[in-house]
Amino acid sequence: MIRVLLADDQPLIRAGFRALLEMSGDVVVVGEAGNGVEAVEMCRRLLPDVALLDVRMPLLDGIQATRRIGAAPELDGVRVVILTNYALDEYVFAALRAGAAGFLLKDIEPAELTRSVRVAAGGDALLSPSVTRRLIEEYVSTPPRPSVGQALTRLTRREREVLVLVGAGMSNEEIGAHLFISHATVKTHVSRAMAKLGARDRAQLVVAAYESGLVTPRTGG
Repeated sequence: MIRVLLADDQPLIRAGFRALLEMSGDVVVVGEAGNGVEAVEMCRRLLPDVALLDVRMPLLDGIQATRRIGAAPELDGVRVVILTNYALDEYVFAALRAGAAGFLLKDIEPAELTRSVRVAAGGDALLSPSVTRRLIEEYVSTPPRPSVGQALTRLTRREREVLVLVGAGMSNEEIGAHLFISHATVKTHVSRAMAKLGARDRAQLVVAAYESGLVTPRTGG
């Protein structure tokens, strides 16, 4: 069973998400929080596989809560997914920087909600190509960070190629087809790139790709 924590200041939204998730048969909601402080405390106590956090909550918003969860070594196994009303919410990119595995729109289809929780629990990022490109174009306008650019020198040619495609929002299957390599080989390159760039997960790998300057909104889309 995939163990999920729901954090939203609106009880009705939590109830709706709980009902939809628990209909799947392989997801159980282990706790509900009404603010960010409760969410962090419950993550420490319950150790869920996935924490669905509303981006705007009282006491501590979803981004700050994500930072606290990401900074706690004992919570390394908790995958944070941000819930938002808008695809271009100004907080979404900050959430990815903070360590979120991705984000979901609150008007998501029921079947897609369950699938997304499974994806997050499995270690993948919830970043569709179209939304990734729009987010990057809107919010990544700062100069490349030198530290990230320097880390690129440790990547092999193939790892850099894979990084560009990850930054474009491609899945492992799509990358494999594009480069004519196996799915397992793609996973290996992605894992090595993550380790060399200090990315916690695939979402942070996308952030690193753009912050390094290797990928730009034009090359990413």
